[in-house]
Amino acid sequence: MLNYSATYTDQYQLTMAEVYFQKNRHNKKAVFDYFFRKPPFNSGYTVFAGLDTLLDILENFRFTQEDIDFLYKQKLNDSFLDFLKQYRFSGDVYSAKEGEIVFPTEPVLTVEAEMLDAQLVETLLLNVLNFQSLIATKAARMRQVAGDRGLIDFGLRRAQSAGAYHAARAAIIGGFNATSNVVAGKDFGIAVSGTMAHSLIQSYEDELTAFRHFAEIRPHDCVLLVDTYNTLKSGLPNAIKVAKEMEARGQQLKGIRLDSGDLAFLSRKARKMLDDAGLQYVKIAVSNQLDECLIKSLNEQGAQIDLFGVGTSLVTGQPDSALDGVFKLAAYDDAPRIKISESTAKITLPGQKQVYRMTGENGVFVGADAVCMKTDDTLERMYHPFDKLKSMNVKDFNKEPLQHKVMSAGKRLQKQQPLTSIQQYASNRIGQLPAEYKRFENPHIYKVGLSEKLNNLRNDLIHQHLDNL
Repeated sequence: MLNYSATYTDQYQLTMAEVYFQKNRHNKKAVFDYFFRKPPFNSGYTVFAGLDTLLDILENFRFTQEDIDFLYKQKLNDSFLDFLKQYRFSGDVYSAKEGEIVFPTEPVLTVEAEMLDAQLVETLLLNVLNFQSLIATKAARMRQVAGDRGLIDFGLRRAQSAGAYHAARAAIIGGFNATSNVVAGKDFGIAVSGTMAHSLIQSYEDELTAFRHFAEIRPHDCVLLVDTYNTLKSGLPNAIKVAKEMEARGQQLKGIRLDSGDLAFLSRKARKMLDDAGLQYVKIAVSNQLDECLIKSLNEQGAQIDLFGVGTSLVTGQPDSALDGVFKLAAYDDAPRIKISESTAKITLPGQKQVYRMTGENGVFVGADAVCMKTDDTLERMYHPFDKLKSMNVKDFNKEPLQHKVMSAGKRLQKQQPLTSIQQYASNRIGQLPAEYKRFENPHIYKVGLSEKLNNLRNDLIHQHLDNL
């Protein structure tokens, strides 16, 4: 794992923390909610990712002596710096399961901690959860259109520096099979996959010798890049020749890769040439600026492709590049708190809460989640968070709580899960989501409503604050 200290934060977290400490407000209990207001990519859903990463970091979140020396130069108070020397995150965390399908407005994760504790982890939390959830959602959309074909993360060289490390992890959660990123493969237990670059072929006097040498050294995992000079007249004929030579040695060519040109046309031609040569087992992989829309188009054109290598659009989250998740105060010193805005969509939800997912008898999501007060015992009707005239009867639906306690007093409550388990959970949950929410064009909007008790509390707090103006 990459190394993090408690200085992995924004400066204003420290300046606010100093005020809390100096004014003896730092140890008051606070509740902060993590949520987002809009799914990325105009999608109908978001895949929640990054939880295990966050919990691992929080268990070891502290200031080193080097950090303290640096902060001294920022003119922070000496007594505050002495406090930070002993600082450890000691809060409780409640969260949806990693891989859960989540929707705007609802609290996905909640931190209950002393005020200073909760404030200091805000930037880290947003950095980790926003990015991995963005990439996992992008990957899930590609898995949706790729079907059972292979998906490999090729994004390390295109990513924003070290972002590729956690992008590889998030891609697996979203449904990818492997990564080219060796360190991510080592640290996260991800299958590592790679073929060759054009430079290897160019370094030889002829393409055939390059292919032969690669097959000699990598007979167990030999994939030949066939578009360096001419795909159909040179690359494929030479790959077929090497495949036949491998057969004579009791070996098999694993695949060929197309990295340019009309991928649909070339893949169909390649499949026929390979099949005509008796090489039906040889797979066809493609790369070159792929995303979910291009993969969908290739499938619709009848492309003969077994594996997609996806780079830039995956690890940079194109075209959105960021998930707008936020971390907002919901309670302080056992009193609910609210942020009021001229934009109703930015009015926050006060108090300690739980989220319930409504499902039918067959487990399929009915398209409605309800945010309730933690003390709510019954939930029969939910109310639109921003439109007073809209409500929905949810009395007869099955109700599944989404938030679970995952950290107590700064210690995680369960071991890190294998990525394959998180991936399977995400896949199962996407499978429970009706098709109309998974459309690329104009997906249905998933309803997120408020319980009557929460709705009344929010309205009361709004009126209190407006009356005091």
